Amino acid sequence: MTRLLSILGRAYVIAIFGFIFLPMLIILVISFSADSYLSFPPSGWSLKWYSTVLGNATFMAGLKNSAIIALIVAVLSLLLGLPAAYALVRMEFPGRTLIRNLILAPLVLPAMMLGLGLLMVFTPAGLVATYPGLVLAHLVMTLPFSVRILQTTLSNLGTDLEEAAMTLGARPLQTFMQITLPRLMPGVIASSSIAAILSFDEIVLSLFIVGPRLQTLPVAIYRYVDERTDPMVAVLAVLLIAISLAIVLVVERSVGFAKAFGR
Repeated sequence: MTRLLSILGRAYVIAIFGFIFLPMLIILVISFSADSYLSFPPSGWSLKWYSTVLGNATFMAGLKNSAIIALIVAVLSLLLGLPAAYALVRMEFPGRTLIRNLILAPLVLPAMMLGLGLLMVFTPAGLVATYPGLVLAHLVMTLPFSVRILQTTLSNLGTDLEEAAMTLGARPLQTFMQITLPRLMPGVIASSSIAAILSFDEIVLSLFIVGPRLQTLPVAIYRYVDERTDPMVAVLAVLLIAISLAIVLVVERSVGFAKAFGR
């Protein structure tokens, strides 16, 4: 009976992973199609769509913009999220719960409503179709994730070592830099990486902020699909998946997600 349950459990897990990854596998296969339209299975095989994507100035400009914005957003999410998470976990002050809820509010708001609100605020400020505007828009979405991850990591670390260091005469800043921050580094890497992935793949908020001269890669893909469908779309999807997967693998190999959450 135990062996049967074990086999059924493994089969269930395999079925779940198959359900998740089968669409990605189909996209990967289509990206090597020689056809001029989307079809599965392809009638022939070719790498021409990969070379076409690499030679497309619009997509390459979108890739560059997305990479720059994702890097800036990841850094800012850490610089703003780490002090906020530390204050929410380690300090007691009036309105702490309210501030926590306000930081996490973008996670529960519909993306369309959030994008429209940002557009109404950014238009008078001249931030539409600018790098600062896109960075701020993405930061609104990524900051709650960074704060939440860092909060969880800090909560799981405990305070024993910090209290021991301060008992021995270490100042608060010295304790944070030499004791807390090194132990928090896996969470720092994980939160920054997730912020970069979320920013790189973001499309809903970006659609409200981009302009004809400045657009991200997901927006460029969206506008291309609106006009035509061919295997180049599959190539772009593979590119986005590969970049996100590479970041996840780097985090897992370097620190591991279990350590990232202080476990």
